[in-house]
Amino acid sequence: MTVLNPRLGALVALTVAGGLVLSGCAGAAEPDTSAPADAGSEPGEAFPVTFEHIYGETTIEAAPERVATWGWGATDAVLALGIVPVAMASMDYGGGDNRITPWVEDAIADLGGEEPVILDNAAFELSVEELLATDPDVLIASYSGLTQEEYDAVTAAGIPVLAPEEAIWSTPWRDVITDTGKALGLDAETEQLLADLDQQVADAAAEHPEFEGTSIAYAADDVDTFYLYLPADPRVEILEDLGFVSADAVTALDTGESTFYTTVSSENLDQIDAEVIFTQVDSEEALDTFLTSDRTQLIPGVAAGAVGAIVGEENVAAISPTALTLPWILPDIVDQLATATAAAQG
Repeated sequence: MTVLNPRLGALVALTVAGGLVLSGCAGAAEPDTSAPADAGSEPGEAFPVTFEHIYGETTIEAAPERVATWGWGATDAVLALGIVPVAMASMDYGGGDNRITPWVEDAIADLGGEEPVILDNAAFELSVEELLATDPDVLIASYSGLTQEEYDAVTAAGIPVLAPEEAIWSTPWRDVITDTGKALGLDAETEQLLADLDQQVADAAAEHPEFEGTSIAYAADDVDTFYLYLPADPRVEILEDLGFVSADAVTALDTGESTFYTTVSSENLDQIDAEVIFTQVDSEEALDTFLTSDRTQLIPGVAAGAVGAIVGEENVAAISPTALTLPWILPDIVDQLATATAAAQG
């Protein structure tokens, strides 16, 4: 996936090399495994709970039983906490024919129960009528493009809504998980879930000490534009959690046009001084173009063959971290980075 595709950006705010409009998000905390694995919450004790967001304030009076989700990440968080939503947004990028991503499909199958209603997200608009027909107790849309009009319509029907914290498509991925757990009254389970995710990244870093201090640039090549992702991007944060450091050129070339990416002109590509280049593409054909084009060969890391790449729509979608995507894609990311780092280090 090599174009800045508004369809993908509006849908999952996922990836510039294919259409990401993913804003910066909070980095992973240090692993904390202090909570025992069998620790659990008593949902009734956690309520009422109140959330502040861009459209005001939402209070959930009692533990919801019928949970609907909208946007990116909330569905994964609900499933990771052991609940199958009654309704969830279609994933039109990376979701296949059934418009459900494979990690979500696997989680639903593991949990069993009634299949969720798939809310059509092709036009990036929430059908309030379609949602209300599923009789939800809450709508979790923390990381989404939910509009004021949509929010007002759902809340007017008596359904509490978790809207984005400060702006659409911008709530940090860890906050999505934390807020979801709070909304469900599952604070202890959520704390353990986040600790487990942090530990997976920490374990991968420990297994690859060669990553420590190696400079990296996360890049995407469009037909007309070359993109670099900035340290604020959560996917870059995962790379840094693994031990890599963003190359000096990443911030030196930043034009200030976005909080999470910058564009680079062809005449400046040779300034990308990273030892390792990481990228994402739709297909093997697109990867071959990235590796061999006259333009990308100007980048020293590409010319040296020190490139790690995630290939295919499902995999590219999974790079944007959620409670389910991180475990699903992390092994592939680590394998690609190990190969690229070996090439960089000779």
